[in-house]
Amino acid sequence: MNCREDYLEWDEYFMATAFLAAKRSKDPSTQVGACIVNEDRVIIGVGYNGMPKGCEDGEFPWGKHSDDSLKNKYMYVCHAELNAVLNKNTANIKNCKIYVALFPCNECAKVIIQSGIKEVIYLSDKHAHKKTTVASKKMFDAVGVRYRQFVPKHSKIVIDFNQINWDNMNQLPDTPIKNRKDFE
Repeated sequence: MNCREDYLEWDEYFMATAFLAAKRSKDPSTQVGACIVNEDRVIIGVGYNGMPKGCEDGEFPWGKHSDDSLKNKYMYVCHAELNAVLNKNTANIKNCKIYVALFPCNECAKVIIQSGIKEVIYLSDKHAHKKTTVASKKMFDAVGVRYRQFVPKHSKIVIDFNQINWDNMNQLPDTPIKNRKDFE
């Protein structure tokens, strides 16, 4: 029996997981996700940018242009990398990789370094000119945390919950889900 040829490679799978996590973010301007993977290619932490636990999303600002810093999201939002480290499902994340949509800021770089993560795989470096990103790279270089840009082989990955026939476990295009209760 021949195997499928259109499967996701590891980097695509983990970056897609980070992007899926980003879909949980309620930030209206920037949604970032992060996925931590160990040396055995097992996901051990996922996070997205959002308010700290217990801080209701509607009670804190999501804007970023107020002259009053207390009315900007930056004072409150936890970044995806921090949340992924805090949400880890193991005691040790030393020598792991972290997949992120956006190159980490200096504060997240500190968390990454302190956690023992040894490689950062990112999609966008749109803030490369900012001092926070320059500082991140300077710290990563000083301690030997590798970083590289992810170049996707596919421009998009589609998740279609109607694609799988759960009775026969065959992939059938445009087949509606028969038992919605299976997802509840």
